[in-house]
Amino acid sequence: MSSRSLSERSSRAHEERAASGTRTDIQALRAIAVSLVLVYHLWPNRLTGGFTGVDVFFVISGFLITSHLLGKPPRGGRDLTVFWSRRIRRLLPASLLVLAVTLVASRLFAPETQWAATAKQAGASALYAVNWLLASDAVDYLAAENAPSPVQHFWSLSVEEQFYIVWPLLILVLVAVAAKVRRSPAVVVAVGLGAVVAASFAYSVHETATEPARAYFVTPTRVWELGVGGLLAVLVGKYGFGRGRAVEAVAWPATARVVLAWVGLAAIVWTGFTYTGATPFPGWQAAVPVLGAAAVIAANAPAAPGSPAGMMATRPVQWLGDVSYSVYLWHWPLIALAPYATGSELGLLGKLAVLGLSLILAALTKRYVEDRFRTPQWGRPLRKPYLLGLAGMAVVVAMAAVQLVEVDRKEAEAREQLAAAISGDDPCFGAAALAPGADCPRTTSGPIVPAPAQALNDKSDAYADVSGGKDCWSSPPRFRVAECAFGDPEGETSVALVGNSHAGQWLPALQEIAKTRGWKITTYLASQCALAETEQEFDAASKTRRCSTWGRRVTREVAAGDFDLVVYTNRISVPAVGKDVAGSQDDYLRGYESTLATLRESDVPVAVIRDTPAPDDIIPDCLAENADDVTRCSAPRSQWEPAEPVVAAVRNLDDPGIVLTDLNDHICGPEVCDGAVGGVVVYFDGSHLTATYARTLAPLLERPLVKALSGA
Repeated sequence: MSSRSLSERSSRAHEERAASGTRTDIQALRAIAVSLVLVYHLWPNRLTGGFTGVDVFFVISGFLITSHLLGKPPRGGRDLTVFWSRRIRRLLPASLLVLAVTLVASRLFAPETQWAATAKQAGASALYAVNWLLASDAVDYLAAENAPSPVQHFWSLSVEEQFYIVWPLLILVLVAVAAKVRRSPAVVVAVGLGAVVAASFAYSVHETATEPARAYFVTPTRVWELGVGGLLAVLVGKYGFGRGRAVEAVAWPATARVVLAWVGLAAIVWTGFTYTGATPFPGWQAAVPVLGAAAVIAANAPAAPGSPAGMMATRPVQWLGDVSYSVYLWHWPLIALAPYATGSELGLLGKLAVLGLSLILAALTKRYVEDRFRTPQWGRPLRKPYLLGLAGMAVVVAMAAVQLVEVDRKEAEAREQLAAAISGDDPCFGAAALAPGADCPRTTSGPIVPAPAQALNDKSDAYADVSGGKDCWSSPPRFRVAECAFGDPEGETSVALVGNSHAGQWLPALQEIAKTRGWKITTYLASQCALAETEQEFDAASKTRRCSTWGRRVTREVAAGDFDLVVYTNRISVPAVGKDVAGSQDDYLRGYESTLATLRESDVPVAVIRDTPAPDDIIPDCLAENADDVTRCSAPRSQWEPAEPVVAAVRNLDDPGIVLTDLNDHICGPEVCDGAVGGVVVYFDGSHLTATYARTLAPLLERPLVKALSGA
């Protein structure tokens, strides 16, 4: 086929779409946006910034919704309910279908360790609030390591639905204000929307600089992206504001429109290939894909020589734009659940199969669900969409609740098994299986405890708000000093436990010792921030600064405190400024030396615990998937055991009051580390000991701590 023939056919397609009221450039933008997201999720190393496709969707939604609202502004409650009923018919049927199917598929194929998280997120997704749940998890260091759920992508749909609720109310108010003050509605609306965009953008920049993990999901940091589309609708359109539908955009020279369209497309594609997971986002960096999408929409590229209009109007592109919503809905559950269904990671053929199945399911959903519920009959009477929407949401929430009830039942059974195992006299239980001379099998014939799903929550009391309602955890971005007491409050021996989360994992062992020794335990613990005179590079400069401040304050308080023993340990999970973790060892060596020397200024003995091996993979998930052969959750010890500069720091200081304790031989064998030892799950995530396994280490930890006390 000649290029001229293709151009003519594309031009005709462009004209046909325009006649029907559908803009081919916007459909093409949808196709580009969903392609970016789909390729990014399948091949993240090939298209590192494909997540910006979501931002393109935001601009499109803001533009179209605002155009509709300005063509016929809402004047009262009925106008609002009509608008929202259309949104319900457009969005809820397909999304609720996918959520219901995903819940069933998750129960059938995913390991039981993921059932609870998937159910909670599915319920929140049905209520279009999952972005806030994910934001909460994102700033929880321990929860952030959890495997992504198959409904996690609903966060962006939640942002949009929240926008659809508030935006028409804002338009209604602004149009009413314009009538009240007798000003042009276009001017008042533009000023009002511009103020919202500016405020949201400023907040996005601030929040991305201070708490980027949370900023990615929360609605206020994203509203400006939808608002840019809305503001564009005001600036480039001519509206009767109730006297008729919106008419065509302000006419620009064809050449300028062609150039603007290409510039916008280039900006979108450029971010797709150059942005990465390390790019602070959204913040001001999101302005590039957002303004790129806005440029394409503003240009409304004509069918002129050199224009992208012909390419964008081709049938494959338009078809993908038509089904883009359903493609977005289906692709991620397929990617997340396919490895569990097939028993292996997705290879090239598997990814191509997921791609193909996503398109097939999207086509079927578009025809039999989306299009069917958009017909007028489903909108009459007006209450009908609301009743059906509420019923659908209730079904999904009920399905999620049933799954959570099943999880609770299984956890109750697991607690009984754990209690029986702990009360037994098994000489090979937990760490005892690795004792020198122990004649214990590497794997147990009975069930492992805690059960994998329960192991996810088998955590030290230090990680929860358990001390009289007081938060015992110093978390970013503030890193305030948190002090909590455990053990015997009247104990004559006072012990300080200091460090980051890998210090917190030892609290269960210390609590066991405290029961017989009468120790009072005071914790000074932080998320990620190691207690070392080392400048640690977080994802925000404010966190780096406050981590250093926290370290200095805690070191001074502990050194000046009335303690009989300091227990000290950390995990290096944050690199030194300007370096990666591997290149930060010397910085941490010097930082440990400085901090330990300060702690010893009061002549209190310091027991340094060497950091524990870290598998990085979520061990309970692995054990649940491989219940028939738990050795699949094992690895060479050299692979899990971290480099530990604190060992050299203790040796260099050569202070008899600083005692190094290494219990890693009781966590791993000489050559291999296992996910379960002596019938006990060792880790509740990818690096932290379960409370149960830590308790089995108590007798082994007690000896060096008592020795350190007696040698003071």
